[in-house]
Amino acid sequence: MLEKNDREFQKAKIEWEKNTLDPALSKYSERKDGFQTTSGIKKERIYTNEDLSDSDYVEDLGFPGDYPYTRGVQPTMYRGKFWTMRQYAGFGTAEESNNRYRMLLDQGQTGLSVAFDLPTQIGYDSDDPISYGEVGKVGVAIDSLEDFEILFKGISLDKVSTSMTINAPASVMLAMYIAAAEKQGVGTDYISGTIQNDILKEYVARGTYIFPPEPSIRLITNVFEFCSENVPNWNTISISGYHIREAGSTAAQEVGFTLANAIAYVETAVKAGLDIDKFAPRLSFFFNVHNDFCEEIAKFRCARRLWAKIMKYRFKAENPNSMKLRFHAQTGGSTLTAQQPLNNIVRVTLQAMAAVAGGVQSLHTNSFDEALALPTEVSAGIALKTQQIIAHESGIADVVDAMGGSFYIEKLTEKIEEKSEEYIEKIDSMGGMIKAIDSGYVQREIQRSAYEYQLEIENNDRIIVGVNEFRVSEEDKHDLLKIDMSVQDNQIAKLKKLREKRDNNAVSEKLRQLRDAAETDVNLMPLIIDNVKNYATLGEICNTLREVFGEYRDTAGI
Repeated sequence: MLEKNDREFQKAKIEWEKNTLDPALSKYSERKDGFQTTSGIKKERIYTNEDLSDSDYVEDLGFPGDYPYTRGVQPTMYRGKFWTMRQYAGFGTAEESNNRYRMLLDQGQTGLSVAFDLPTQIGYDSDDPISYGEVGKVGVAIDSLEDFEILFKGISLDKVSTSMTINAPASVMLAMYIAAAEKQGVGTDYISGTIQNDILKEYVARGTYIFPPEPSIRLITNVFEFCSENVPNWNTISISGYHIREAGSTAAQEVGFTLANAIAYVETAVKAGLDIDKFAPRLSFFFNVHNDFCEEIAKFRCARRLWAKIMKYRFKAENPNSMKLRFHAQTGGSTLTAQQPLNNIVRVTLQAMAAVAGGVQSLHTNSFDEALALPTEVSAGIALKTQQIIAHESGIADVVDAMGGSFYIEKLTEKIEEKSEEYIEKIDSMGGMIKAIDSGYVQREIQRSAYEYQLEIENNDRIIVGVNEFRVSEEDKHDLLKIDMSVQDNQIAKLKKLREKRDNNAVSEKLRQLRDAAETDVNLMPLIIDNVKNYATLGEICNTLREVFGEYRDTAGI
């Protein structure tokens, strides 16, 4: 019967090509677009069951909630509960950011996502000379527990899930969150959220590192261990492909390099004696969403399947939750254009739809004005409403894996997986991700892809509406959010008052204990929490660790 069906299919295909396709091509030629994804995967004219002849449904796809989780990590997905609508926000002072969080929560946001300013991201206080001009500019300025208490004032930390995009000083920010919750009377059993805590991608794509790789990964492992014993509902890391993609990678590189980073973290934790099925269920991931709608959907499905295989076969995990790749996504910041910024609403909508069709657990939608400035209340509100309209009006959330079974989507999932595995195998052959980073391999691959993509735009081989085609003369009519120097002055004044009223002898003693412990192999989280509770500042804690760990200097390619 199968052979008969194959013969009939081939006969029908030949007849279609002869009677339908060829006459159409002789009359109207196809566009000269190259027809390939950002990962260099050729897009065939059509896809049929012939393209999936080697696939095994149960082994390659399975059912939602079952290994290999290609079709989703939950059996009912959004029919049971929508993804968390978590808008990334933070600017100026803790007071201003608190107002924005409460506004978004009032409008129906279901989770918080904290953006920190650059000095906070690299472990400096607002009054440090190196912080001058950057305080509060790209996120909220956080110097001490006092700022955290203000940041979450009026927000019950047992009622909301919070994501914090912070890496090098992630352990300090988590300590502040724990202490702020305690001030509200909320214990560690009742707080939930995610700390990004992914330092490896900082070395290759983003640059907000402090310490060298070895002590940095020690701090990450300390968080794994501490939270597995004390903060059961906290996601201890959000392994980020987002910033790798923002730096210019392809979709396949985003998956391959992100999972290679994840492998390095898991290997380190296992070597430290942690039980994989105890800490792995709290690992989470963070991906980008770009404009190639089908490639992005396939990317997410591929990442789930590939991670399930890695955990099952490489690390011998037995707990199904250890094999589930749960991810947050953010629409692509680098895809937003300063030209015709209202067009970005359409881009963000397409990207958000792809994330939902790809099975996202948590989503941030960018505001249309983010190529120009931090979002205003109006633009942030539109971004949130975009998610709500997709959830309640599009119908895409009513069916689990609505794009599953598409010949194109399934073939594209296979192709991206193949390319991603090639990158992981290459990194394995180099001795792992840290050695690949030290050699500059990962950085060069991303730079090459970014260059090729930009060249396509400049040569008009890739059309960006409003940038290299369909341009119009524009007048700047958009209200933009501006952060002035008064934010820095206010933060410095607050820090001065804090240092005057706190017990400085206690702070000095706690910092000394932290310094001594950093020279051993004990878990530093309890000591960091003690320092935070005594109102030691972020800069004081990080500088103490700098004395022991040193600072990282990028020498790749030099």
